[in-house]
Amino acid sequence: MTHSTSTFPTMTIGLDVGDKKTHFCVLDSARTVVARGSFPTTAAALRKALAPFAGARVILEAGSQSPWMSRELQALGYAVHVADARRVQVIATDPRKSDRRDAEILARLGATMPELLGNVHHRSAQAQGHLCIVRARDLLVRMRRMAVQQVRGFCKAFGVRLPSSSTHAFSKKVADQIPNELKLAVDPLLHQITEFSKLIDEYEDKLAEIAKQQYPETLRLRQVDSVGPLISLSFILAVEDPRRFPKSRSVGAWLGLCSRSHASGDSAPQLRISKAGDKFMRRLLVQGAARMLGPFGKDSDLRRYGLKLIARGGKGAKKRAVVAVARKLAVLMHRLWISNTDYEPLRSTNRAQTISA
Repeated sequence: MTHSTSTFPTMTIGLDVGDKKTHFCVLDSARTVVARGSFPTTAAALRKALAPFAGARVILEAGSQSPWMSRELQALGYAVHVADARRVQVIATDPRKSDRRDAEILARLGATMPELLGNVHHRSAQAQGHLCIVRARDLLVRMRRMAVQQVRGFCKAFGVRLPSSSTHAFSKKVADQIPNELKLAVDPLLHQITEFSKLIDEYEDKLAEIAKQQYPETLRLRQVDSVGPLISLSFILAVEDPRRFPKSRSVGAWLGLCSRSHASGDSAPQLRISKAGDKFMRRLLVQGAARMLGPFGKDSDLRRYGLKLIARGGKGAKKRAVVAVARKLAVLMHRLWISNTDYEPLRSTNRAQTISA
């Protein structure tokens, strides 16, 4: 590792972050390499390695290590830019790819065209911690569902079709219907399903308390049909600062719920959604939209919009309608949040009737 001990406020530093080791490259204002090296991927080593370049611009790709690293660098006064990995294809396609070269490429792109790299927003440590509780609960829900499906599959192979049941009551309801030959295999699974349910309930109690104490704005979002405690809190934690979106409709694109585009000349094919951004939040919104369009959904402008799309027919009409409603649902929640207004289910319909009258 070679560098001087003076500070360089006009420096740009590229970081190629690995799980164990991080490579860095430092450019001056003339884009000349003045230092390069590597250090263990720890907070202490990061501070020590970059200390001589206080106030520099730091470019790193979004990844599993970038949240804590960007917070650490911002606290130290560096100008941090977290690049969208999809925007840095030149690194993946470099025929002479190496960690050392990747760090230099990031530095050069950041020094000349940082706006082309995108700028990934990382949550605060508190919001990230609360979101981890949400996702831990989601993991348990998926594990419980897999265990239930496995038990049903085992029994079906023995000619036993287990009755329908809620996941909470499943273990008790089917315990006496398990074939004797399956007891050794299935009894531990039934016990684990019960334990999963207890842990899920504990997580939900924690999340309810967190929402009540620290995120009261979730109550406003929950006025919308099919938006419950989980979706509202997850949305608040995912966005964190609603003012970073100049327009509410930008939230739909940020969550990957807008169609991709590949227009060239006279060709402008209709493509699938981009699926960029937060996959977990996108899944929750799609689930909420599906409930809204289901038989128990309440009347609203959003539900009417989705039902009209379904009525048009065509291949995959229901799926396309659900995605479209999910996008509008994200936009609506952001608008309610930032405007601090109450939800009116038939606002557009009532306004149109007033104008026509």
